[in-house]
Amino acid sequence: MKKASLITDGSCLGNPGPGGWACILRFGDVKKELFGYDALTTNNRMEMMAAIQGLLAFKEPCEIEIVTDSQYLRRGVTEWMPRWKGRHWWQRNSIANADLWMELDELVTLHKTAWVWTKGHATNEDNNRSDWLARNAARTQTSCFPDGQPHAPLRLNLGRDYRPPDPQLSLFDSLAAEEEDGGEGG
Repeated sequence: MKKASLITDGSCLGNPGPGGWACILRFGDVKKELFGYDALTTNNRMEMMAAIQGLLAFKEPCEIEIVTDSQYLRRGVTEWMPRWKGRHWWQRNSIANADLWMELDELVTLHKTAWVWTKGHATNEDNNRSDWLARNAARTQTSCFPDGQPHAPLRLNLGRDYRPPDPQLSLFDSLAAEEEDGGEGG
């Protein structure tokens, strides 16, 4: 499996407001910069979009070190997402940005990923460059794509308003709940 690096960042002018995302892909001596925008978004969505767009750019499964200055993104993928998946993407209070978490899940399963946190605006040159690209994309509402689209097409494309459906209880779950509540279960 080929080894590569992905350095990501997101930016938002106001939260919500106009946003930008950016990432740098490194494979050996090759470096590729990607960036894009969203007219009305949040910083967290742009952090996530940067990782999604970077992962979409890989043409084959790779071993990827993903560097981010977003604890929300790193912890979401490494800690929270496994629990959400175990509950079929459902919890009492809906999962914020469920559409993008599900996109990330689709892409992460294609690769072997290691998520690394770096302090923002510090000594990581690629993180600083990604930050500049994301802020510039937010300010100018421009992207690296020749057709001017804000980002490459998503695999699932569920949309920001997507909410996973409530799980349906099985016959046995409903009977067990009735028994616990003192109902007549049988």
